[in-house]
This record gives sequence, structure tokens and C-alpha cells, in this order.
Amino acid sequence: MTEDNNNPSAPALFDRLRADSEQQSDNNETINNPPDSDIDEISDTPESQLGRLSADARRCLVSLLRHGVILANNKQQLFDILVKEQLLIQDHLADMFLRVLIDEPAGVAVLLQQEIDEDEDSVSLITRRPLSLYDSLLLLILRKHFQERETAGEQRIYIDIDRIESRLTPFLPLTNNSRSDRRKLSGSLKNMKDKRLLQSVAGDDERFEITPVIRYVVNAEFLEQMLGEYQAMAEQAGMDVEAKKDE
Repeated sequence: MTEDNNNPSAPALFDRLRADSEQQSDNNETINNPPDSDIDEISDTPESQLGRLSADARRCLVSLLRHGVILANNKQQLFDILVKEQLLIQDHLADMFLRVLIDEPAGVAVLLQQEIDEDEDSVSLITRRPLSLYDSLLLLILRKHFQERETAGEQRIYIDIDRIESRLTPFLPLTNNSRSDRRKLSGSLKNMKDKRLLQSVAGDDERFEITPVIRYVVNAEFLEQMLGEYQAMAEQAGMDVEAKKDE
């Protein structure tokens, strides 16, 4: 039987198919993978250089999002960056329905929720938790003291535990306490420090500085209204207690 030279043998046909397949694979690889120069151009851009904000502005933004407050007397460098980069930072926060209120003379920056018409729970990054009655009273007392001392011309305003306790005493009937509870007060004061409303004073565990942040938590009009209501409630509660004693 003679071999037909017009028909390739099985091994020759396999070699041709393999060669064609390898050539097609090379072509596909060229299509699917950009040239080395393009890959190098992309990979040479560090992630730290992506975004619109400078590295300093990003650190400032992270601190603001983490703590909700930046105080110049604690973080002067961050506060200065925030003031300098505020337009870009405000623009970034606006994408998250947030804004920052900057009181430059007071050295205070406070993160706030934007006023929105949509369901607030679905878009808010700021969790609002109601204060206990005790914490609410403490907040009002601190705000009242801050307002009085600021009106008197003081630049930095301090208060000690003894003064706080004396101002809380008239409201104790509302809290079902007949006397000051130092442990409960300490817990509430820690809560106020966590919210940056109070700062500890170095070397004095019973004295605190009230920060200007408290201005933006309770305004003066609301302060007077709530204190009046709580005072009336406390007086009524006190009379009810005395009445029960006489029965």
C-alpha cells in the first residue's frame, strides 16, 4: 500500500493542530493582557496616592469620623489642616449626608448630620441614642455652668465634682435618689468625656474642663426651657415625697 502524500499522516496533522492552537493562545494572551508597559504604569501608582484629598487631609477626616469632634487645644495640627482643607473635606462628607461645623475662634470642629427629607435611619452614619434622665440633667447643668462662666468672660471653663453634685441635688427626686451617688456620677462623667464634652484636668481627678462642643449639643434657648421643666417636675416630686411621709 502506497502512502498518499496529499494526505498528512496522523502525527503530522496533530503537530499542525497543536501549532495552530499555540499560535491562537499567543494571540489571545496578547489581547487579554495589556503590554508590560501598561501594567507597569498602573501598578506604579500607590493606593496612598489615589483620591482627591492629601494624606494629611485624609488623616484629619478619619479622626473626625472616628471621634466626631476635633479640638484645637488637643489636636492643633489636625484642626489647622481641617480649616485649610475644609472645602474638599466638606465636599467629601456631603457624599455621606454629613457636614462639619467649624468654629475657628473657639477651636472646635463638630461632625453633624445633614438635614435630609429621606428616612434618616437608612442614610445616617451618626447613631442617635437617647440619654438617660440622669445624663440629661448632668448635660443641662454643665451647659448652664458653661454659659454662666462664658458670659463672665472666662475663656476656658472648669467645674469640679462638688459643684456638679450641689447643682444636681435639687433634681434628685426625679432620679429616685435621696443622696448623691458618686459611682453613678462618675459613670455619667466618663460618658461626657467620651463625647468630648468634658476633658480631664491633669493632676486633678475631680476637676474637668467643659469644652465648647457643648454649645452645639444644647443651645441657650433649649437649655432654659428644659431646666424650667425639670425644676417644676423636681419640685412636684419633692412635694409628693413629703406628702407620703405625712400619711
